[in-house]
Amino acid sequence: MLSDGWTVSLGILLMLQGMTCGEKIAETGSCQPQPSCHECIQSHPSCAWCKQPDFVQAGESDAERCAPRPELEHRGCLASEIMDPQGKQHILEDRPLRENIYHENITQLSPQRIVLQLRPGKEQSFTVRFKRAEGYPVDLYYLMDLSYSMKDDLEKIKQLGSDLMAALRKVTTSVKIGFGAFVDKTVLPYVNMVPSKRKHPCLIPKENCQSAFSYRHVLALTENASEFESRVGQQRISANLDDAEGGFDAIMQAAICKEQIGWRNVTSLLVFTSDGTFHTAGDGKLGGIHMPNDGRCHLDANGVYSKSHLYDYPSVGHLAEVLSRSNIQPIFAVTSSRLSLYKELSKLIPKSVVGELKSDSRNVVQLIEDAYKSLASTVKLGHFSDLPPGISISYDSHCGDTETYGQTEGGECSDVSVNQMVQFTVKIMATICLPESQKLVLRVLGVGEEVQVELSTACECQCGDTQPDAHHCSGGHGNLTCGICRCREGYVGRRCGCRKEELLGPEGVTLASGPFCSCDNVACERHNGQLCAGNGQCRCGHCQCQANYTGSACECSLDTSGCTQDGKICNGHGHCVCNRCQCDVGWLGSHCADHQMPCEVHRDCAECKAFGTGPLSQNCSNSCSQTVRMLVAPVDERWCQMKGGDGRLLIYLIEKDKTGSILLTVNDRKVPDSTRQPNLMPALMSALMVVIIGGFLIALSRGVVEICDRRKFRRLEKERKNAMWPQMNNVKFKSATTRVTNKGKYL
Repeated sequence: MLSDGWTVSLGILLMLQGMTCGEKIAETGSCQPQPSCHECIQSHPSCAWCKQPDFVQAGESDAERCAPRPELEHRGCLASEIMDPQGKQHILEDRPLRENIYHENITQLSPQRIVLQLRPGKEQSFTVRFKRAEGYPVDLYYLMDLSYSMKDDLEKIKQLGSDLMAALRKVTTSVKIGFGAFVDKTVLPYVNMVPSKRKHPCLIPKENCQSAFSYRHVLALTENASEFESRVGQQRISANLDDAEGGFDAIMQAAICKEQIGWRNVTSLLVFTSDGTFHTAGDGKLGGIHMPNDGRCHLDANGVYSKSHLYDYPSVGHLAEVLSRSNIQPIFAVTSSRLSLYKELSKLIPKSVVGELKSDSRNVVQLIEDAYKSLASTVKLGHFSDLPPGISISYDSHCGDTETYGQTEGGECSDVSVNQMVQFTVKIMATICLPESQKLVLRVLGVGEEVQVELSTACECQCGDTQPDAHHCSGGHGNLTCGICRCREGYVGRRCGCRKEELLGPEGVTLASGPFCSCDNVACERHNGQLCAGNGQCRCGHCQCQANYTGSACECSLDTSGCTQDGKICNGHGHCVCNRCQCDVGWLGSHCADHQMPCEVHRDCAECKAFGTGPLSQNCSNSCSQTVRMLVAPVDERWCQMKGGDGRLLIYLIEKDKTGSILLTVNDRKVPDSTRQPNLMPALMSALMVVIIGGFLIALSRGVVEICDRRKFRRLEKERKNAMWPQMNNVKFKSATTRVTNKGKYL
């Protein structure tokens, strides 16, 4: 007898074995036989193919070569004969992380190039390392709002070139700064287009004010702080009409026009200063501008954005995509009244920060210094572009003390110090076979380096054993590829052992196949008079169904369109079998939408058990488990009254006994004639006669009224024609003409 300890150990062992067997069955069940090697490895990641020539037994299909590797090995396939590609990876370039005091050949990100071959459905992973080098070069472009409300800020910025350069040189010895300015589009309603106001838009006549412009690039990136102060000192304030500014136009041109700005492949910062809101895509329609922003550089020889009147403002998404692609990190320095707005904007633009700008920009240097430290301490690795179709990617971040798993947008580490190495595990999976190799670029936002990933998929079997006119194929009647004979024209069979013309039936059907023509190809089940229901092929006495059919005769469709109504299969009250709903108990109809009342549920059993009639009379004892008793009792509202199959009225009561079983009590009294369905024909005839007579009376009365009206109208017309109205003159009327007649004689 086993002790308690041994009993517990044995129980745990049996549980583990059951779990293992369950997993193996689940895995085996997910891989289905396929007719060829490439279809096999594409069907499921657990599928493998045995190319061993004699692996398949007589009577079996070559599709049996497709199964999980453990099953193939168990059935006797040699490990060397199993095609089960797992994908490969090869690192083409992996320079070690290093820094250089001269800022040349600095490597902060590795590896640099990697090639991945993916098995569809299986994940491949590799590690990316990053270490921020000390003193990495910085480019800073200062983009300023020159609308009239920024007058005090401009005067302060004119003196900050040296201070700004000194602050940046605390973190790097290689720094360049540049300058650009913006107001708004030079069309109504953004800018006053009256000629005098166009030339001098400020309200104060004697104000030193310049004409409004959309965006002007003033100074390319330079190491000369004095030149920065000199060029900024030449700038004058301007003005526009509305509160919102055209800053998005300026950011787009500053990011796109790399050559004019002078951006290097280093840490790139764009400082955006403003005290107003911003126009975005769609606002240009107010000025009659309908063309969307094209994301191209349109700076003329004077550095002015020349197409602002033709293209709309960019959208936030478009701006975020261009900044990320250009590897530019924006710093929004705005006044306190606009702080909340730009914080919301910053959430939509990767690797951007927002700082509060004092009323006269006196804190701008400290703001930029703090923002740079915040950006530099955050490392975000991502792809920052659309993934190729059928490719998914996730990131696991290993940040020293903290780890984050399964990030799909990118891996991120915060509070990373200089010379601290962080690692990211990049996991890539293909869900489809790629028609050609694809390229994917991974970058740390704000760093000019990148990881180039070349992707391809392993969807074809590289068996390497193709034998033309192989002896295995019945002495040379076909080519042997991946263990399968590809027969020459005129031969069929698994080993090409049968001549095609000898096996054709009257309708051109191949009657037999197999290594010895022993497989009968016309002995399969028929449905509706067709072999395999016309939905498959007969192979060796068994139907091989098409993809969307199943059953021994391929008579059952796997389509569910016939079961679907309003997006639900069988309305949730049944299950779909062969594209028809099989309803749960209590539900009826083609889509199980009609609720069956309890009386209807038990009617057939009550009828067959009480009277031996009805649809269940031939199999009553097996179909009905209820207990039925016959008695004569008074009928009340609890009793069911249903018409039986022979037309008689069936009265029964549904009850449950103490054990919970259904008890049917059938009333065995004769039903009086009053309970029978009355003859409705007399009532219907009476109603029809009432309608006919009523319609006749209405038409008759309408005719009488019409005749009377016509007579009265004719009498009125006759009187009007015969009327003689006397002519009446006004006695007080005096004509304007007076005639005098002289009756005397002429002298």
